[in-house]
Amino acid sequence: MTAPRVLIVEDDHGLRDVIARGLRDEDFLVVTAADGASALRAADGSVDAVVLDVGLPDSDGRDVCQAMRAAGVTAPVVFLTAHDTLTDRLSGFSSGGDDYLAKPFHLSELAARIRAVLRRSGDGTAIDTGAVRLDPVRHELEVRGTAVALTPTEFRLLACLMASPGAAVRRRALLRAGWPEGAQVSDNTLDQYLVRLRRKLREADAPHSIGTVRGIGYRFA
Repeated sequence: MTAPRVLIVEDDHGLRDVIARGLRDEDFLVVTAADGASALRAADGSVDAVVLDVGLPDSDGRDVCQAMRAAGVTAPVVFLTAHDTLTDRLSGFSSGGDDYLAKPFHLSELAARIRAVLRRSGDGTAIDTGAVRLDPVRHELEVRGTAVALTPTEFRLLACLMASPGAAVRRRALLRAGWPEGAQVSDNTLDQYLVRLRRKLREADAPHSIGTVRGIGYRFA
């Protein structure tokens, strides 16, 4: 099995080298970038995960993450930050990030976080309703044979819903599926993600939709 390829985006040369050496020791393949512009050039389909510093010299890492998502990059993103408030974490998740790690940190924890987001984004078998196909291994959604771009969090939420078609899936289960353990995510953030998923399915002319189950959660039907 090919080792996961991780893009490290960090402007501090010394820290970038330390992270790169540490992840190589953990059997990751590593590529690096020092700013947002070079990160966008490096973030292609061969990257399996991104470690992204929030405080970059030319841009905010959260803006870089949004630009990656807009460009179709689906690799999970772990943010590195010197600030670890609830507002910071929610902002990172809303911009398309998958996990948040505050500096200073242990390299072993960063490696564990990367493996965790890779597991959440890449495990399982394809779910196929005939018109809608969700492939967790290839990390692709197809509606009537046409690819639909999803962020990693959107993908995980849809996979959770499609795993139990027609059944009401509780908010708690969706939060566990969509975000790392211990993440403080508001109900409003979950609702916004489901609104976007519902819109993407509708725009792709999918014969299925995501319905709200009042007082419980959501249903894929």
